[in-house]
Amino acid sequence: MSSIRIFILGALHERGSMHGHQLKLLAEQEHVDLWTDITVGGLYGAIKRLATEGLIEEARVERDGAYPQRRVWAITGEGRVVLSSLRLDGLREIVFRADPFDLAVTRLDPDNLEVLPDVIGARLGSLRAMLADHDVHMNAVTRYLSRSEVLVLKHRAARLRTEIAWHEELAEQLPQIIADERTKKDTP
Repeated sequence: MSSIRIFILGALHERGSMHGHQLKLLAEQEHVDLWTDITVGGLYGAIKRLATEGLIEEARVERDGAYPQRRVWAITGEGRVVLSSLRLDGLREIVFRADPFDLAVTRLDPDNLEVLPDVIGARLGSLRAMLADHDVHMNAVTRYLSRSEVLVLKHRAARLRTEIAWHEELAEQLPQIIADERTKKDTP
């Protein structure tokens, strides 16, 4: 599932023809980098791929003042069909990516166990800072968002809170985890 494809095709379908810079500004305006896996810098490459696949096409080239020429893109009929499918897939699919951290916790370096409390503490601090930043941002932008966008941002906050709670449980159990690891190291 590709969020960036849904974003570009959906924007062109709903708002009409746009050039890449307009799509970039829309992504920034909607703060999609805060609640999706879309990077604003990835838009131009995705536009090229969608054009190659025939899902969007060049509608025209325009020039505004001294700015360089810009290709204006429109969604194709095939693009509309794919967009419909992507939207349904996006609603149906559950994306739960594995975190390499989990594997690292199960494969600890027995010679560096003493740094583990600091590492987990730093992760917890980072997660708490992410949640605090998210909450500040959400308070600032909520009045500009649709009901569904507010719920999506609440979903991100809920995920961060859950991640914090799990890390707090891990931190509580670190003495036992470290003791277990030391026992494994000492056992031939």
